Amino acid sequence: MKKGFVFLLMSMISVSSFSQGIRINTYGAYSFKDRIDSRFDYNDYYRGTIMDGFQFGGGLEYMADDDYGIELSYQRLNSSADMYYYKNGDQHTDFKLGTNYIMLGGNRYFDMKNEKIEPYVGAQAGLVVFSYKNPDNNNSGTITKFGWGFKTGMNIWATKQVGIKFQAQVQSAVQSVGGGLYIGTGGSGAAVTTNSSIYQFGLGGGIMIKLGKDK
Repeated sequence: MKKGFVFLLMSMISVSSFSQGIRINTYGAYSFKDRIDSRFDYNDYYRGTIMDGFQFGGGLEYMADDDYGIELSYQRLNSSADMYYYKNGDQHTDFKLGTNYIMLGGNRYFDMKNEKIEPYVGAQAGLVVFSYKNPDNNNSGTITKFGWGFKTGMNIWATKQVGIKFQAQVQSAVQSVGGGLYIGTGGSGAAVTTNSSIYQFGLGGGIMIKLGKDK
C-alpha cells in the first residue's frame, strides 16, 4: 500500500499547475482499539481486539464551491489483532495488521463569518484493504472490503494558503458485504471468519495547503 500512497502524492503534485480550488490535506490521528467477537458454535469462533495505533495519510480535495468539497483520501493504520480462536483446540495469536482506507467522499463547510475558522462535516465510502501476517507460521496476505466513514472537525487558517485541521472520525469495514474477514490462522485454506463489522474511532488533525483560490 506504500505504492498507493506514493501514487496519491504524485497525483497531488501533478495538479499543481492547474490548481484552481484544490487543497492538499494531510492526516495524523490516534485510532482507538475495537473489540470483535464471532461465535458460530463451540468449534467455530473467534474473539479479540484490533489494537489502537497511529493512523496517517493524505487527501486531494477539489472545492466545487465555497461550501462543498470532493476528496479522494488514503489513510493507513499499523497495528495488530490480538485474537483467540479455535483450530484443533483453543489458539491465541497476535497478528500483525495493516489497515488501508481508500475513500472518496464529500465535505460540507459552514460559514462562520470568520475567514480563519471553517467547521465541517464529511462522509466517505470506498475500499478497506487489510494486510496481515501470522507470526506463528508466517502466513500473510491481503483482504479487501467495502468501507465507509464519517468525520467532523474544524479548519483554522494560519494564512490564506496554509491551515491546521482538528478532526474526529469513525471508519468501518463492512464484513457482511462479501463474506467475512479472512486471517490466515493455519495452513493452506485455513481461516477464521466473521460477519461482524469493524469500527475504528480516531482523534487527530493535520495540515492543509491551498494550491489555488477556492471558487
